[in-house]
Amino acid sequence: MQSRGGLAGPSRASSLDPVLRALYRAPIRATRSGALFNAFAYPTKISPESIALFIASHTKPGDTILDSFAGSGTTGLAAILCANPPDQLRRLATSLGLDVEWGARRAILFEIGVLGAFVSRVLTSAPDPERFEKAAQTVLRDTERELGWMYEAVDPDGKIGTIRHVVWSEVLRCPGCSSNVPLWDACVRRKPARIANIFRCPNCRTTTKLDQVSRARTREPDPLLRTSRLTRLRRVAWVYGQTNGRAWNRRALPSDLVLLKTIAGATVPSSAPKIRIPWGDLYRSGYHDGMTHAHHFYTHRNLVVLASLWRQVDKAPKELRDALRFWLLSYNGSHATIMTRVVAKEGQDDLVVTSAQPGVLYVSGLPVEKNLFAGLRRKLRTISKAFQITHPYAGLVDVRNASSLTTNLSAGSVDYIFTDPPFGGNIPYAEVNFINEAWLDRVTKTKEEVIVSPHQGKSIDDYGQLLSRAFAEAHRVLRPRGSMTVVFHSSSAAVWNALREACESSGFAVARTSVLDKTQASFKQVTTNGSVKGDPLILLSKLAVQQKSYLATLASVVARLIEQAQAAEDPEELTPQRVYSRLVSYYLERRQAVPMGARAFYKWFAV
Repeated sequence: MQSRGGLAGPSRASSLDPVLRALYRAPIRATRSGALFNAFAYPTKISPESIALFIASHTKPGDTILDSFAGSGTTGLAAILCANPPDQLRRLATSLGLDVEWGARRAILFEIGVLGAFVSRVLTSAPDPERFEKAAQTVLRDTERELGWMYEAVDPDGKIGTIRHVVWSEVLRCPGCSSNVPLWDACVRRKPARIANIFRCPNCRTTTKLDQVSRARTREPDPLLRTSRLTRLRRVAWVYGQTNGRAWNRRALPSDLVLLKTIAGATVPSSAPKIRIPWGDLYRSGYHDGMTHAHHFYTHRNLVVLASLWRQVDKAPKELRDALRFWLLSYNGSHATIMTRVVAKEGQDDLVVTSAQPGVLYVSGLPVEKNLFAGLRRKLRTISKAFQITHPYAGLVDVRNASSLTTNLSAGSVDYIFTDPPFGGNIPYAEVNFINEAWLDRVTKTKEEVIVSPHQGKSIDDYGQLLSRAFAEAHRVLRPRGSMTVVFHSSSAAVWNALREACESSGFAVARTSVLDKTQASFKQVTTNGSVKGDPLILLSKLAVQQKSYLATLASVVARLIEQAQAAEDPEELTPQRVYSRLVSYYLERRQAVPMGARAFYKWFAV
């Protein structure tokens, strides 16, 4: 029996077989590498190799797997990996003590998001990689032959080179002399790289906090809407290029402005989307000034080039077109828009170019315009490798662009569920994915999107009710002795308690918990005050026997968790973030309310 105020007592793992006890014994490390993971960026996704361990441990070849919140389809990819696991995955399973039977499983994926379902379907039913790559090269060649001149630039020696990327700069209005000063000139330093939060006017020497300086605005023509718009004024600040394989960089020259003026006269192909942005929870009146339609996320140069590439896809064989669109979109949201940016990293002699921040629609004061031809050529290699893995197993995965709140699956027809539901209000997926969905000319219907969203009018109670409906449907289609593994992450006690209530109201019981240890946290996990390190893994069962709950003081629970962490001899387990993950798991297993959110816990823990 468990003693009052302690954690001792019979473990629920005693009802699990040895493989499952080994699987949930220690944190599972998830990597962010490999062709399957990197083929398409998608918020909060998990490496398919990690999910494959859970599928292989919980099922046998021929079983049916369900993911109710499939995202970009990694559970489907994991099922494919089980059919022919690479040597590295086999070795990982052996090192964890997982004596599993590899072989093909069938996966059914439900994803309400248009983009997620599109990505899932293409990746899990990939075309012949050689035919795809040949068609992609043709799209690149024909478009570059027509528009390659748009990325030409004079190098420091006066020779014609090729632009790799261009750093644009917002223009600030000096509070001292009222002159227009590019953010680059006022706040950026190279060698070593630094982006200051103090504005220093190079004209009158006024010094003030950057957030107190207003941005200059300009009215510019909008050829797609045949009107004009008032938006933030931006100027080219620095150009990076290469000539005959030699990299170079320099300040913007008059020749760059001449080129941009010529580009401004280029007609945007009709394939470019003219769709109004469904602004919601991510809208910021500052850096989204004047951005009302999808094409406002692009420079004119990249909009013309991307729309021309999209148009060329229609000339390819029909069976390859979705794969080619997948390829273009894989680069679009992360690298083709003005959400791409530069950052200053300690010890670097220059600013580092990075992709758009995942899970948000942030536009920095120093947006980057990348060479789409060069970027897509690099991305093509990764996608071809991913298709080589999945193409032989087309037909194993059934992707459905539909809500998981109600399905047409038969009762008891699913052997195992692995799912990663939305974490409350962490990411409004439909809004984030709009940039890519606009090109597909289909956007997500948000009525049954399971999130917390002030803009959609969905409170934490609404979120809990939607999640309960999804879990109840999962309970219905799961076989009597089946189980469901849920990956979840939140710093909010209210969100955790919504999850707990969804589990209980749908008939599930917590059988075991663990942690998914992502080797690289998502943007929000890094930047959010009170973030949690590691995503708790929760094993739910229809048959798990509930232990009698005894109340224990928070202090006694934390003390025992720290004891266990010290015994594990893993410094990561002693961090406040990991202790909080374990604390949440403790309360979920005992059907008790999570007593506090992460931020409050960290303050309590530090005392």
